[in-house]
Amino acid sequence: MQPRSWGLPSDRATQVVAELSANAVTHGRVPGRDFRLLLHVVGGTLRIEVTDTRGDLHPAPRLASPDAESGRGLLVVDALADRWGVTPGPPPRKTVWAEFDL
Repeated sequence: MQPRSWGLPSDRATQVVAELSANAVTHGRVPGRDFRLLLHVVGGTLRIEVTDTRGDLHPAPRLASPDAESGRGLLVVDALADRWGVTPGPPPRKTVWAEFDL
């Protein structure tokens, strides 16, 4: 993954990229439209952004039942990232982002 090639720790970031990308494919996909993944470092912060075209659906962590096979992704993001959130984009987009202090 890109952070590793930049010489940055990547284990937590890799998991967050996987979770946010899976959420974009599962919940943020509109037929004929893709999502965008952006990783960049500014100062001492690695920022991951996943933009999809379902700006009307804002993600929120929720407690899944113990036997559920999904529904824990944002809890994982919350546990691994130093910060995360959602930024509305020009309609119909939104960006879910996570940051890691380096």
